[in-house]
Amino acid sequence: MNSTARLIAGAMSGTSGDGVDIAITRITGHGLQMRAELVHHQHAPFAPELRTLLFRVRDGGSVPLSDLARLGREITLSYARATNDALLASHLSAKDLAAVAAHGQTLYHDPPNTIQWFDPALLAAEVGCAVVSDFRRADCAAGGQGAPLVPFADYVLFRDAKKNRVLLNLGGIANLTWLPANATPEQVLAFDTGPSNCISDWICRTRGPFGLSWDVDGAGASRGRVIHYVADAFIAETYFQQTGPRSTDGPTMIALFERALEGQVDREMTDLLATAAFVTALTVANAIKALPATPHEVLVSGGGTQNKTMVGWLHSLLEPIPLRMLDDVGVSGAAKEGLAFALLGAATLDNEPSNIPSVTGARRRVILGSITPRPV
Repeated sequence: MNSTARLIAGAMSGTSGDGVDIAITRITGHGLQMRAELVHHQHAPFAPELRTLLFRVRDGGSVPLSDLARLGREITLSYARATNDALLASHLSAKDLAAVAAHGQTLYHDPPNTIQWFDPALLAAEVGCAVVSDFRRADCAAGGQGAPLVPFADYVLFRDAKKNRVLLNLGGIANLTWLPANATPEQVLAFDTGPSNCISDWICRTRGPFGLSWDVDGAGASRGRVIHYVADAFIAETYFQQTGPRSTDGPTMIALFERALEGQVDREMTDLLATAAFVTALTVANAIKALPATPHEVLVSGGGTQNKTMVGWLHSLLEPIPLRMLDDVGVSGAAKEGLAFALLGAATLDNEPSNIPSVTGARRRVILGSITPRPV
């Protein structure tokens, strides 16, 4: 096995739409035997005007074509600036990279239909290296959900001979990967459990003061009371009863929450935030308790870890299962999804399949991603 090291910049912007994470990663090995070392990570927030346009498209579901084209260009230029800044901070240049592995921005996801909005040719031109992108479509073409994709990296990085592990990501959407002790790839399970930050962020955008984008540290939720009839109606939705491969998107979860509210638009904002944090913790805990065996530990990462109210409920609902931050095991939680896409990009460059059919429901393993060559 050729173990020559290569540098790949994993680039990710999640459904929370807060900005781009870049993880410049040194990768050795191939396939499931790859190893990854984080060289540099940094986060570049989206400009406020870009976030406004992004959520107008996502929340409204329709937009003039000129705005859609402008959105794709601005998202891509944000990726390019973030990548170039990360290279500068690392004392590297584009010629040092094998590729940028870029997820793009999810605008819509309802399998088999999915949109990750992004211009790989523009990114290649602005950075000066090859780009691997559009990771979901090959899995969808093989009958899968096109999500989640991170379990490939979870298996590569976190499988353990003796421990049952859950890798939990709290982004806009919450998703988990189940890695039983000494697992084979066929034993891996992963799915979107439901919302994480998406409902709370929506409440802040639509009901909070101008410029409030999220519930900082879960402070608003901590002052509110859970509206239990809303929580009960929410978790009774069909999505949370599904047992097979499943994935979702922020607008879908927001619509379910609005339906559970039953038109009670006059409720206090803090009560809505408390309820949003609680239903996230409850749907995550229910999903973990339904796994084939009890985990020895849950390793959690993502922006939702900053919501102390949500994390507190998770601790209570999962007890006695230990809930540990990913940083506690020596991996940067903030960089994890960027690391994951660096690994997915490496697999694409190596012509290695990187979907996990037991996770996505695809009929077969497939090579994910499209390659845009380095500009000449």
